[in-house]
Amino acid sequence: MTTRHKDLPLKEDIRLLGRMLGGTIKALEGQDTFDSIETIRQLSVRAARDDDPAARALLARTLNRLSRERTVSVVRAFSYFSHLANIAEDQHHSRRTRAHLMAGSAPKPGTLAHTLDRLAAARVPPAQVAAFFAHAVLVPVLTAHPTEVQRKSILDAELDIAQLMAARGQSGQSGLTPHERSEIDARLEARVLAIWQTRMLRPARLTVADEIENGLSFFRYTFLEELPRLYQHTARELAARYPGTPITLPPFFRIATWIGGDRDGNPNVDATTLQRALQRQSALVFSHYLEQVHALGAELALASLLVKVSPALARLADASPDQSAHRQDEPYRRALSGVYARLAASARALCGYEVARHEIGEAPPYADADQFAGELATIHDSLVTHGSALLTRTRLAPLLRAAQVFRFHLAPLDLRQSSDVLQRVVAELLRAAGVEAAYANLDETAKRTLLTTELTNPRLLGSPFAHYSEETVKELAVFTQAARAHARFGREAAPNHIISHGEAVSDLLEVLVLAKETGLYDPVQRRSALNVVPLFESIADLEAAPVIMRGWFANPVGRAVTRHLGNTQEVMLGYSDSNKDGGFFTSIWSLYQAEIALVETFGEADVTLRLFHGRGGSVGRGGGPSYDAILAQPAGSVNGQIRMTEQGEIIASKYANPENGRRNLETLLAATLEASLLSGAAAANARVTTGRAAHRRTSSSADNTAGNAAGGADHATDSPAFLAAMHELSREAQHAYRALVYETPGFTDYFFESTPISEIAELNIGSRPASRKPGRRIEDLRAIPWVFSWAQCRLMLPGWYGFGSAVAACRAQHGAAGLARLKKFYKASPFLQTALSNMDMVLAKSDLTVAARYAELVNDKKRARAIFARIRTEWEATRDALFAISGQRCFLANNPLLARSIKNRFAYLDPLNHLQVELIRRHRSGTASERADERIKRGIHLSINGIAAGLRNSG
Repeated sequence: MTTRHKDLPLKEDIRLLGRMLGGTIKALEGQDTFDSIETIRQLSVRAARDDDPAARALLARTLNRLSRERTVSVVRAFSYFSHLANIAEDQHHSRRTRAHLMAGSAPKPGTLAHTLDRLAAARVPPAQVAAFFAHAVLVPVLTAHPTEVQRKSILDAELDIAQLMAARGQSGQSGLTPHERSEIDARLEARVLAIWQTRMLRPARLTVADEIENGLSFFRYTFLEELPRLYQHTARELAARYPGTPITLPPFFRIATWIGGDRDGNPNVDATTLQRALQRQSALVFSHYLEQVHALGAELALASLLVKVSPALARLADASPDQSAHRQDEPYRRALSGVYARLAASARALCGYEVARHEIGEAPPYADADQFAGELATIHDSLVTHGSALLTRTRLAPLLRAAQVFRFHLAPLDLRQSSDVLQRVVAELLRAAGVEAAYANLDETAKRTLLTTELTNPRLLGSPFAHYSEETVKELAVFTQAARAHARFGREAAPNHIISHGEAVSDLLEVLVLAKETGLYDPVQRRSALNVVPLFESIADLEAAPVIMRGWFANPVGRAVTRHLGNTQEVMLGYSDSNKDGGFFTSIWSLYQAEIALVETFGEADVTLRLFHGRGGSVGRGGGPSYDAILAQPAGSVNGQIRMTEQGEIIASKYANPENGRRNLETLLAATLEASLLSGAAAANARVTTGRAAHRRTSSSADNTAGNAAGGADHATDSPAFLAAMHELSREAQHAYRALVYETPGFTDYFFESTPISEIAELNIGSRPASRKPGRRIEDLRAIPWVFSWAQCRLMLPGWYGFGSAVAACRAQHGAAGLARLKKFYKASPFLQTALSNMDMVLAKSDLTVAARYAELVNDKKRARAIFARIRTEWEATRDALFAISGQRCFLANNPLLARSIKNRFAYLDPLNHLQVELIRRHRSGTASERADERIKRGIHLSINGIAAGLRNSG
């Protein structure tokens, strides 16, 4: 089947949803509004797809003549169309995946089956696979970083539409009658109507409590059901491939969160939010368990007259408070009644959750989740032993796995705070205790010596008679709440403390001092209940990371703590701030170099390294296909242990839909398994046979699926010549980037005036401020609004700027041989392939014609022209460098599906960008009534929503 024919169902779905949206607009807004929107749509299609100058000019005139009311309607229409097109694309990808499975096609990259095929091709021993799962740690971590512009109400409605579209698309196979199909269409129209009448924008800024609830919704949508199913799928695949090697699956794959515990730069996060997050998480997981146990009770009405049970099951049934005569011969139901009663008691005791469906009688609460899982295992084993294994597969086995994975706290909740705050708090404690009056003024050696002494002294620094600042009281309260969580739910409920801007060993020791004050660190045993995790963010911090970790392992407290935590140390790497500091290429190369050095450092110390990757949605913040990103890690940096953040709009795009979520979870597992077990010669052998086909594979969403696998790649390319060439590119790219961003007079004004940064800061999309400090310094601006703003004006500058200058400098110095060497490295290096693939996607989504309109918003026209000319020149140089190294002749040559998707989207994004510029112009420099007009502000914010939806990974 040709690509065009494969895409026909997608086009039909988009047309269907577009017609429904148009019908809604016509019915509610009137024929004139509909005609105006349709005229703009047709002109935009002609201008974007046909490159028609006359259509472009007429489109501009038409948009400029719109009234304020009509402008808002047009922005809403094109924004909602972008959302509906996203649903259609995701459904099309699911449809194509199903078609491949039904046709018996070879497994696709990013699936577990494909990875296991590669392991077999590389002759990886089954024992090595078993060892991987025995020690693996794989944890996506949800954060509340504010780039998700959609409200939960909209997400819920879109999930309904996706499910209806899936049912409609499968009507041929499932035998729906014409009436049933008509009913689905009627329900679709109703949901589109409801969306149009649902407010797209939040009326008030999100609170941390709102963010907690939003984060929990993805557990309801996907994780509670799909993660246990992934374990089942993995077990089946392994049993089929390795029948002679039993491979057990401990709860190695979990979902963690920062929401409610991430204090860095967010004054609204404190001990109260931490307590609320833990309570709400626990309530949700208990609600799920209770619902499933109740359903099991209805399903397992097996009579003792017809089945045998194990002695353990009989004891469980006898201990049940269910004494009904109607169920005396139904041991499984009686046992489950007892489980339900104990769960209900546990829910009340641990989180104050009052069950909606009350238990039959009283029973003691569980001591911990292990007891709950143990009773489920008793029921499971009895069924399996007595010929009823099939009855466990649908509900009981997933519930047992859920109990092992989610326990009674649902998700590990990380704490995070900036090192400067931690230092101030420790300094105040030392000063108040009379230990050291000027701790902050000590050099690093003196700080380490003092803190190490304190951490071996049982005496506490804090006193109930001392008066402390509000900041110190607040921080100590957080640690106290974490200690309470450990006592209530176990250490896994709040296991980690991240230190933002980690710059020294003393930063790690300061966390232990605060942990000691609240009982989370034992100075006698030198044991910590918290993993202390430094976050290295800036280019300088990344370079210093190996030295800092050597110092940590050399410190007696640091070494003892590491040993007691399983001789494993976690290190977090920051993508966002390193990019804002040094630019795209220097950032990713510095991260890569830091990983190589950390692998060596940890090897010398004989400590297991667990890397925590702070990736965002956009390429400028470490985004891009997760599959590629994991496979491109340096050899030895994964080894079965990896954590990575999932942020903003990427959480919804990956996990709001259960089917998408299942694929993305499987992709993370497949990539981690490959990166851990396929390295060196083994990887080369396996990749030769499968890599090139994978490199040509397409994806409908750059961030939702596995992208271009590393074809024929081998980490042996980390040779001195390769390292030297990348270092040279990094140096020149950083020079070009910093010359523009930090050394060009007036660039800050250009940025604030040519992007909607100020308007983004007004959006109610997060509880955290856009900047760390008041003012307009780029250094103080958070990386998220920095990247998000460049995406809105369609420049995507943080995802590519500087690379063109770097390659030009290489060619100037080395001539044709320099380019030939880069082309050779590109063919062999996963790092370079992934870097250029991500840059390719970003450049394809940029549009200099649109960006030029934003430059016209700058007050200093001469300076704006000069800066934009530099940006244009660098964009062209970067494009030429990309094509020269990769051999491409156009953007996304290896990903035609994404290329078509982006091209089609441009026709619907261009009007939004044009209207956004005009609305910003009126808002900033119009009359007093225009500046105060809420319709103009609303139109700007709606356009931000629509553009973000159309670009998909923009924050």
